[in-house]
Amino acid sequence: MIKKPEELCKKLGLTFNNPQLFTSALTHRSASSNNNERLEFLGDSILGFVIAQKIFELFPSAAEGVLSRLRASLVNQGSLAELARNNQMGDYLLLGSGELKSGGFRRDSILSDAVEAIIGALYNDQGMEVCQDWILQLFAKKLESLSLDNWQKDPKTQLQELMQSRKMELPVYKVLTMSGLAHEQTFKVKCSTPLVAEACIGSGNSRKKAEQSAAELMLELLDKDSK
Repeated sequence: MIKKPEELCKKLGLTFNNPQLFTSALTHRSASSNNNERLEFLGDSILGFVIAQKIFELFPSAAEGVLSRLRASLVNQGSLAELARNNQMGDYLLLGSGELKSGGFRRDSILSDAVEAIIGALYNDQGMEVCQDWILQLFAKKLESLSLDNWQKDPKTQLQELMQSRKMELPVYKVLTMSGLAHEQTFKVKCSTPLVAEACIGSGNSRKKAEQSAAELMLELLDKDSK
């Protein structure tokens, strides 16, 4: 039995001037044409900005690439779905019969979209200041756990830990070519992950350096996809 939206609203510490906005945020496209897709679009942009601004303030000495990866570690499907599960949001989602039968209330994509839609709904209902305060409250523990130490590691380690944090298979590296004389060889290595269909190819004068190059390119690709 689907629980009442107002119960979740109270649990999240929210009040809405227009409660229908909150209900729409919980409504998947399989249930109604009046669904959460537009609110999710809006919430995605607001969330990215609020987290980017907070990380910018927390780490004044961090370079742009580090800031991007810190943001991506928080603003991604797995992270948002985790927050949704912590608040049992799946129990309140309005889904069509097909999604209900297939367990849509447990799916990361649906849960993360609902979180972003709630953000969009809150912004529409009460403006940026209230919305920002709630986002920072929702992400408080995740923000507290951030450390630059985690992002000063080499690219291959960063990519591996990113995949582990999302409970996904580790990156796969494959040597494509090895050319040149023994003392000045050039390696080309392909890096693949389950997150994107596209592979990244790095090069270096050793297999290790080529793998690091490929991992760095994959991190940049994942960062672009998260924006």
